[in-house]
Amino acid sequence: MIRERRRVRRALGRVATLLVAVIVLIAAVGAAYLLGVVGAPTVVAVENRFGEVTDETTEVETDLVVNNPNPVGVTLGGTTVDYTVRMNGVAMASGHGGGLSIDRGESTLPFTTRMRNERIPTWWVTHVRRGERTKVVVDATVTASVLGDRSVSLAQERRVETDLLGAFASEETRPVNADWPLVSDPVLYVNRTTAAWGNVTDARTPIDASFRVYNPKTVPYLITEIGYTVTMNGLTVGEGSTGREYFIEGRTTENLSARTTIDNDRLDDWWVSHLRNDQVTDLRIDFHAVLELPGGNEFRVPLDALTYERTVETDIFGNEGTDGGDTGRSGDGSGTTTPSPTAGPTSGDAATPTASTAAPGPTPTTAPDPTRTPAPTSTPTDGGGLLGSGGTPSPPPAGGSGTPTPTPTPTDDGGLLAVTDPSARVTD
Repeated sequence: MIRERRRVRRALGRVATLLVAVIVLIAAVGAAYLLGVVGAPTVVAVENRFGEVTDETTEVETDLVVNNPNPVGVTLGGTTVDYTVRMNGVAMASGHGGGLSIDRGESTLPFTTRMRNERIPTWWVTHVRRGERTKVVVDATVTASVLGDRSVSLAQERRVETDLLGAFASEETRPVNADWPLVSDPVLYVNRTTAAWGNVTDARTPIDASFRVYNPKTVPYLITEIGYTVTMNGLTVGEGSTGREYFIEGRTTENLSARTTIDNDRLDDWWVSHLRNDQVTDLRIDFHAVLELPGGNEFRVPLDALTYERTVETDIFGNEGTDGGDTGRSGDGSGTTTPSPTAGPTSGDAATPTASTAAPGPTPTTAPDPTRTPAPTSTPTDGGGLLGSGGTPSPPPAGGSGTPTPTPTPTDDGGLLAVTDPSARVTD
């Protein structure tokens, strides 16, 4: 019995000693923290980059640069790091790390998280609704439980802007050729094009395009359909046709409209191609029309003159074109990407939609307007109608007088749409 009591006393003594040691340690750490001898680790930089991209997920590789002000390293199960990547408030990727080993001074802690590509359509909707602007926010927080769960955060912001439709607006006159053996070209002149985003929904992104066209023939015809195909990096993200018909009298001008639609559920595939292509996207919109002659015959006309191409580059984390990535030490990392239009004809400083190039020849330079300029004379063979092969009336110069002389129709009419070789044609 006496031995048992002594054993209990010794055990209680050891426990008391341990408790005193713990209290002293906590007091010492607290005092050292108050005196500035020790402190909580802080995040001084966040470096992000895209890693492996699959059809379903996108890796986001993150390096947290942490500064430990203490004279010794810290390896504590209670030291954790949380980080989140948001684009316009949409959480794209998040991660958590615990039990970290932090050396004294600066240490780099690598993390990898996977973003599900199915979140891309949700972000895309916010991007278009905000005028093609995105705010990328990377927020990292380090928490040290040894110092009373004290947390220190670092948030970085970067702004990304695109301009997918800016170059669609143009007032350059472009001919539309049917490229049919019995039809004299051009069958139309396009004098103006504009485009704007419609009311984007979670499912679809509409693009409202309009065209001002002139019928240089004396006979009227009916446009029964305007069709379109939208591709991004060669992937079809939208296709369809309008249900509205347009009747165009001979030698008159008409405004046409076409609503093209991007299917948002196809944008996760586009996102994969965008990252695999070094954050570069080639946007292309092709149009075609179905024309009906007075006799009821219909023929499909590829509207190559309206083909729209735009190359857009992004730099979401601000490290494109660098070997080691962006350290983020210079501030909030804000920046704006500048999309580049593809090579094509320009009017002043503004880029215009591109089309197939053609050999030199007679090309209308101003929009023909029958209300203020004399109408062109008809060709000798078709009486100004659609059919014939003897010649093509040239649009009169703006402000001119008199009747222009018909010019022979060469194998290449010299317009923007003319086909010089089979490989240059846009097939439907």
